[in-house]
Amino acid sequence: MKKVIALALALVMVLAFAACSKAPANDKKTFTMGIDAEYPPFSYMGDDGEYTGFDVEICKACCDLLGWNFEIFGVNWDEKLVQLDANECDCVWSGMTILDSMKEAGYVISDPYFKNDQVILVKADSDIKGSADLKGMVVAVQLGTSGETLLNEELTDLTASFKELVTCDSFLKCFAELEGGSVDAVVVDKPVAVARANENKDLVVLDEILGTEEYGIAFRSGDEQMCKDIQGAINTLVENGTYAKIAEKYPDIDAANLVFLNK
Repeated sequence: MKKVIALALALVMVLAFAACSKAPANDKKTFTMGIDAEYPPFSYMGDDGEYTGFDVEICKACCDLLGWNFEIFGVNWDEKLVQLDANECDCVWSGMTILDSMKEAGYVISDPYFKNDQVILVKADSDIKGSADLKGMVVAVQLGTSGETLLNEELTDLTASFKELVTCDSFLKCFAELEGGSVDAVVVDKPVAVARANENKDLVVLDEILGTEEYGIAFRSGDEQMCKDIQGAINTLVENGTYAKIAEKYPDIDAANLVFLNK
């Protein structure tokens, strides 16, 4: 009987050890990426119904390196920092412009990874050839974007010349307004404008640059280590060539503006 009991106890210990040895796989950190789900080529819904894009693929590759579970949360872009503070995501990473006001508010910001231009998207048969031609026109811009800030805080004289400035909660709605004839132009990030113009040959991106900026990743105050972990993983992706391979999949993104590939 004692032998039976001893064997039973040994079996229990073996099973307990096996369960403990598997626990770390179930206890992996889950990293939730906050994105604008309608922001191609950086973050958007693919034809297969899954989120994809340059930023999404880079983030997932970082999580794979770090051994983290990867999840996506689609933010309301105008409320992105409120949602970040509410712990609905661990970062905002979706073509987000680095602003001094964010740093002053205590957010932890990664190194800049992309140099962006604000441009004008119009119909190919439009008489608008530059910003001077926007006088008396209806112009659209996405809420909460650097384009909106640019028009309302820096290019106020230009904006005052518009017949109306229309704000939409996504770039896709801005584009729909343009394509439907409700607005005459859209002020938008260049890669997004290029992607749309390549998709719709009735649209064209004007050469004029209204403003320049840099993209970064925003984390909550106190999340310096998380930022360092992601930044370190990105550096590894650059060194092993994965970063460049992912970039090649998105020709609408000018590789010359990818900071980490041009140091």
